[in-house]
Amino acid sequence: MCEVALEEVSVLSSIYCGEGEFQLLGQSAQDGLLVKINSTVLGADRDTSLLFHLHPRYPSCPPYISVSSTALSRTQCHDIRQKLLDQAATLPAEPMVHKLVEWLQQCEEVKEEQSTGEDGVKERWTAVLSLDHIRSRSRYMGLLERWSQQLQLTVIVLVGRHILVILQGTKPCIKEFYHLLKTVKVDVDSSGKKCKERMMKVLIETPLSCSYEHSLQRFEVKDYKMLPELSAAFQELHMAELYDQILPSLDHIIPVPKKQRITGLNDNRPDLCSKEDLWASRADPPQSHNKPPPRPTTEPTGL
Repeated sequence: MCEVALEEVSVLSSIYCGEGEFQLLGQSAQDGLLVKINSTVLGADRDTSLLFHLHPRYPSCPPYISVSSTALSRTQCHDIRQKLLDQAATLPAEPMVHKLVEWLQQCEEVKEEQSTGEDGVKERWTAVLSLDHIRSRSRYMGLLERWSQQLQLTVIVLVGRHILVILQGTKPCIKEFYHLLKTVKVDVDSSGKKCKERMMKVLIETPLSCSYEHSLQRFEVKDYKMLPELSAAFQELHMAELYDQILPSLDHIIPVPKKQRITGLNDNRPDLCSKEDLWASRADPPQSHNKPPPRPTTEPTGL
């Protein structure tokens, strides 16, 4: 089975991370991969299931696609399937499932806008992500700012004990932000080699509340030291309720040691951290499996 296809499935599971949004239905060397994505491509009240069968030779050959929906007729599902197959035939031989879903969303949104008139408004969402660490601050933040402009997203990065990214915008654009974060080499590893963000975790996705509107700038980076400062940052953004919702998730994330978290905050030290440093940041480091030998015992001698 192609390693590229397996990596794409891992990326898709991070992008379509809502409950029931992504499923890996089958995996074998002989038959390939079978993935299912439930997407609201025709509006929030019309869930559509997209089934992609990735052949063992994928992406050299396009995926087999099936479409089903409880809200659409068989003819409408057939039309959507044909559009996807036609679009897949035009794409280069590289991972394409996310591109196809994104293309379909954009295609159908245009039709919806034409049918609802100029007063139609796209629903906006808020998402909060957790990043493992940032070694090259200038490179990482530069890419995030560029993507926020390209995707018309509001992005705010909170850097401290945890590294959080708050996103606001349309759901397809937020999903594309996830895709870029997982597939583009945004950072460098401890040896200075460019690497992808493999440890990104989506903490929450929710429709944008009216109280959140216009509360953020287009792109901003804020540093904090203690959790009370993080809570205050969310309150300042009128997102105290959102902070309460993600707080249990933060309790389950191992905080990154300060000197590993990010390079370039207050000094120019190389950002290197050993395994011992990482465990030292936890309350209870693991015990060594190398137990000391038992102390020898001697039988009492008779007097």
